Amino acid sequence: MTISVAIIGAGFAGIGAAIRLKDQGITDFVIYERDSRVGGTWRDNTYPGAACDIPSRLYSYSFAPNPDWSHTYSGSAEILQYIDGMVATAGLESQIRFGHNVTGVVYDQDAGEWTVRFRGRKPVRARAVIVASGPLANVSLPDIPGIDSYEGKKIHSARWDHDFDFAGKKVAVVGTGASGVQIVPELVKVAESVKVFQRTAGWVLPRVNTPTADWIKNIYQKAPLAEKLMRAAWFWGHESVALGVVWDTPFTRLVEAVSLANLRIQVRDSWLRRQLTPDFSAGCKRLLMTSEYYPALQAENCKLVTWPIARLSPKGIRTVEGIEHQFDAIVFATGFDVSKAGTPFPVTGIDGRDLASEWNRGAYAYRSVAVSGYPNLYFTFGPNSGPGHSSALVYMEAQIDYITGAIAKLLQFGWKALDVRPEVQARYNEDIQRRLASTTWNSGCQSWYLTEDGFNATMFPGFATQYVNQLKTVDLADYRITVADTSSAPVLTA
Repeated sequence: MTISVAIIGAGFAGIGAAIRLKDQGITDFVIYERDSRVGGTWRDNTYPGAACDIPSRLYSYSFAPNPDWSHTYSGSAEILQYIDGMVATAGLESQIRFGHNVTGVVYDQDAGEWTVRFRGRKPVRARAVIVASGPLANVSLPDIPGIDSYEGKKIHSARWDHDFDFAGKKVAVVGTGASGVQIVPELVKVAESVKVFQRTAGWVLPRVNTPTADWIKNIYQKAPLAEKLMRAAWFWGHESVALGVVWDTPFTRLVEAVSLANLRIQVRDSWLRRQLTPDFSAGCKRLLMTSEYYPALQAENCKLVTWPIARLSPKGIRTVEGIEHQFDAIVFATGFDVSKAGTPFPVTGIDGRDLASEWNRGAYAYRSVAVSGYPNLYFTFGPNSGPGHSSALVYMEAQIDYITGAIAKLLQFGWKALDVRPEVQARYNEDIQRRLASTTWNSGCQSWYLTEDGFNATMFPGFATQYVNQLKTVDLADYRITVADTSSAPVLTA
């Protein structure tokens, strides 16, 4: 038996794709999730202080508004509750299969079908596959010598051990990115001492997280247009930020001035301010949104360490100047194994093509969602779809609307395959890389956006409106269409 659509992953992207498939009248789909519940990133990230740094009105789908957000910025538990609510409202529970860890997908070009393989379970066949496993799915411990020799407690931010009691403990935090700056203030409240190991200082902007009054919630509930207008206001506000963080412009200096003013106001010690001052343009790495991090670093039981780490020892961390710092626990806020090259699992396309091999120098796709030679296979948050200034959900919504529209055409006309034309894909990516050359991300700083040789397979070089507009229409002239009898169909227009 062959299903119409297999969705891999039950996070934001997978659930959103399922809802939009239903909106297209497509119900013959199954969501395959390796974990025991939905939620993706927000199921995994439950560390103290975990929250989104994008306003809730914007970090949600326009087709699934939530008038009851409790604060301007939501914590992980409330975001997970929102995802659960989407599942319940859309009635998706019966179409999710938990405990299904995908080990590979293989295309059968004679049948025009994909075989999805799982660890310890029977494979399934599907007309189309949506890879919605997301870029922030696999945790990444740093490659530090001696990491296996450490005898204390090791905790990754995305695999938090809520049974471990930090009270009275000496704790190290390795990493000062988006999760690190949220964790440190919470640990400082309970631990005996906290040492924060910083490799690179980041640009920090204040985050004012106000509670949403009940009367405002009532307005949103009774007048959905009001919430839509608020979402639009947040969207255009963030869109304007692109002028300062996507490209290095006079607006970049304004962002930096605001950040430096925030640093001067919040940090009294001049030496600490110097240690916390970045040496790269704002936007080259992800901006950090927090009003709690700087005060936490100045607490009596907290210390910032900027000496590079040489290795881990059985009792703690040794830095390059020869000092060993001993700890009861080490928290690694070191992010995820983002697939900038290679694939999350083997993907085999037409004539046995291996996508991981083709992506070994850096991932690429057509409009970030489809790859030539891999018909009827689609990615959410695929290559060059990362926002530097706006909500990931804005980009993701555009992707899933495009993907579900393409799948609807495939099923409606009974086509065997929709395969991106290689020359169209090549032109698109040549343009993307040309445009990326003038962005802050490619200006010389090292970040997780780039491969080791500097190829940017992660970010989209433009405004969110540009990204969304390119996915408004499925242009069939960009595809090779194969009908059921294996003859080529005439090129159609959308």
